[in-house]
Amino acid sequence: MTAAEWQTGLAMQGAVIENGAVMHFGNPDAELIATAKANVLCDLTHLGLLEINGPDAVTFLQGQVTNDVKLLAGNNAHYTAYCTPKGRMLALFLAFAHHDHLHLQLNRELLEPIMKRLKMYVMRSKVDIKDASEDIIKFGLNGLEAASMLVPVFTKIPTQDYELVSLENGAILKLPTTGNNSRFEILTDSVNAPAIWNALKVDCQPVGKPCWDWLEIQAGIPDITPATQEQFVPQMLNLDLLNAISFKKGCYTGQEIVARTHYLGSVKRRTYLASIESAHAPLAGDKVMDGAKNEVGQIVRVAVNPSGSFDALIEMRIDAKEAGNIYWNDSVVTSKSLPYALES
Repeated sequence: MTAAEWQTGLAMQGAVIENGAVMHFGNPDAELIATAKANVLCDLTHLGLLEINGPDAVTFLQGQVTNDVKLLAGNNAHYTAYCTPKGRMLALFLAFAHHDHLHLQLNRELLEPIMKRLKMYVMRSKVDIKDASEDIIKFGLNGLEAASMLVPVFTKIPTQDYELVSLENGAILKLPTTGNNSRFEILTDSVNAPAIWNALKVDCQPVGKPCWDWLEIQAGIPDITPATQEQFVPQMLNLDLLNAISFKKGCYTGQEIVARTHYLGSVKRRTYLASIESAHAPLAGDKVMDGAKNEVGQIVRVAVNPSGSFDALIEMRIDAKEAGNIYWNDSVVTSKSLPYALES
């Protein structure tokens, strides 16, 4: 069973699927409210997954991405950026090692071009890069009781953010969240996926991709989309604050610009959490303006929130944010607090 066939099974349970993503299970408004207040279960087939194999895999990736691949020991994950030589982000990966290979999880819209670009730089290295999106079933769990709900299904549960536990029936990755909730990603195969999903669904509300996107935004996790490629140096998206950059590991593509930004203390732009009241949905890449209609930043990631408006991660000039009066179109951008300290 492929991930696409897995989604066909979810459609029989009421899932509404658009462009390879489960959008909802019949009542998107109720699902958003449940996401804020209850335990929810979300299919993550919309996320792409690259698998990097071969004896030179670690060395190869070490020269491509911002974080230290050697730190991936099979029991942890971390975020890492893939940049142009000018230090502009092409993709954001959630990276982890599993058995004898590495995985890079990313926005699925970017998977094909990013895979093609990485393969261009393999050259004589003994590295194989393939799309594993259809081979591994992925779903997310969030809620106050999320950790305890996993206990009857798995023999060990990760307790620290970015801790990865690999078991016979699947792998569990603990993700950052807000408040007292716990959030996990489960990666498994077609044999074990139905049993795990059905066991968790007993006490969970199945929800769609917009709910998971909203949870990611609340956790301050950015994304790169086709509309925002090459728009940001990693620090603009707070990747230094998310421990997604190593300043000790040595050279990688774009390293000179990223390091210079760090050591010269020249971060002039950051990403902030905000809400936007509007009848129309903002989009990633949309510009935001100050009161004088000067462009001061752009939307990085956006999702409907449980109140029916929109929450967004917005990259903008620090001085403009401090001055206040930020707008998307004619809608006021209202600041909210990120779950991590935002140093400038």
